[in-house]
Amino acid sequence: MKKVEDYVRSIENFPEEGIIFRDITTVLKDKEGLKLAIDSMSDLLKDIEFDLIAGTESRGFILGMPLAYQLDKGFIPVRKKGKFPCETVSKEYELEYGDKSVIEIHKDAILPGQKVVLVDDLIATGGTIEAAAQLVEELGGEVVKIIFLMELAGLNGREKLKKYDVDSVIIYEGK
Repeated sequence: MKKVEDYVRSIENFPEEGIIFRDITTVLKDKEGLKLAIDSMSDLLKDIEFDLIAGTESRGFILGMPLAYQLDKGFIPVRKKGKFPCETVSKEYELEYGDKSVIEIHKDAILPGQKVVLVDDLIATGGTIEAAAQLVEELGGEVVKIIFLMELAGLNGREKLKKYDVDSVIIYEGK
């Protein structure tokens, strides 16, 4: 039986020399790979009580939406600055290669006390998902779990998220 990692394409020296890019498009295009990915992420949530799934743009949308559907939960998008039409709260964070970015969430997306699971495809340095968790908490929500399809353990992203319950389907030891 195949594992999710069997569907991931690894591209050496992208986006820069020495980096191995873990491409999930090969997981998404294969019906068995996609089903296995969503089912594996769903398994990480089997004992967790929560109200909503929030996913970061854009691959957190791709994985978070079918999870929300499968688990009968609502979905909250966390987007790049300037993409939402209504009032938002925002958070600046550092990207993997030294740049900065800003993400936002609708101010009315999460009610105080709601339990939220955060979803993304990959944890590298953890900056994006840490900012998303801070937004959830700023709105009064509680982050009860953070899940990823893949983790690059060599970039120590879990260190930024040590106060949260974090799980990954696939863990790559390097960068």
